[in-house]
Amino acid sequence: MPRILVVDDDAAILKLISVILTRAGHEVRTSSHPVEALDLLKVFTPDLVISDVVMPYMTGLEFLEQVRQHEKLSALPFILLSSHAERSDVRRGMNLGADDYLPKPFTPQDLREAVDARLRRAGLTLQGESGMSARALGTAQVVWQGVPVSWVSRKALELFFYLLEHREVTSWEAAEALWPEKDEARASSLFHTTLHRLRRSLSNDAVVSSNRRYALAEHLRPDYDVQRFELLAAQAEQGALGLEELRELAGLYGTFLPGADSPWVDDVRARLEQKQLSVLGLAAQAASRAGRAKDAAQFHQRALAIDPLSEADWQGLARALGTLGDPRARLAAQREAWWAADLH
Repeated sequence: MPRILVVDDDAAILKLISVILTRAGHEVRTSSHPVEALDLLKVFTPDLVISDVVMPYMTGLEFLEQVRQHEKLSALPFILLSSHAERSDVRRGMNLGADDYLPKPFTPQDLREAVDARLRRAGLTLQGESGMSARALGTAQVVWQGVPVSWVSRKALELFFYLLEHREVTSWEAAEALWPEKDEARASSLFHTTLHRLRRSLSNDAVVSSNRRYALAEHLRPDYDVQRFELLAAQAEQGALGLEELRELAGLYGTFLPGADSPWVDDVRARLEQKQLSVLGLAAQAASRAGRAKDAAQFHQRALAIDPLSEADWQGLARALGTLGDPRARLAAQREAWWAADLH
């Protein structure tokens, strides 16, 4: 999956771009300061950079110039953003090696088309080796060879993700997971019907079977957002991610397969919730060390929205709000959730 770094001192623009591109299937990291972005580039090599032009301390053109001085980044696709689309800026940016120039305001389609064009020229695509991407966090979508899969049934989609999660299963294991309320004969019949519908939705050879065990075919190796989230969470637990990377990682999280209602889905949701709580805890610690009490408070509140009984997060929230002089510190100390009030 192509990785994109976005640099802009406007938090609203950062959030907007991150949401648009994440929903489009990209891995997005953001920075509000070009100097911090240069530090991030020492440990993270994106496939594309998007940068505002007008920023304090260092302009986007100066940032581009610094990036181009590094040999390994000299050919990195680079898109400039500016609400001041002056010809001199455009000319200088292109002379410095910018690949495109997108004026503000822009539409989501403008942004996606500019990004897709740059990535295509670099020989990159949204999908993995199989040409397939699978999204299950906050959505349920599979894109294959550039086209969203049209599922014959919702249960066929769920079976696809079950096989993606479990690699290889017996028909009874799948039937018990997806239809726990049915008797054995009925559940088995439903499994085979749904398997047929899954194959109709993808291809006849999408699922292979051997010795009464079933698995997705080897040629279907989708880029899977859950797998990426868990791999990055493991890196976070090893101390390999900084505050901004932790913030972006926490933003990848969403309800697993919303709308699905099966015991195995509940198990996956519980597993991912624990990962997210760990990420939020690490992010809160990193924010506290950086003296960013407001960020720490936000991370603790997000954790409490998942686990309202987390004593460590109540204590952390009260401490962070106390540092800010926020009167809600008293509410946090009393374990009162005021979540209608926003910390932004």
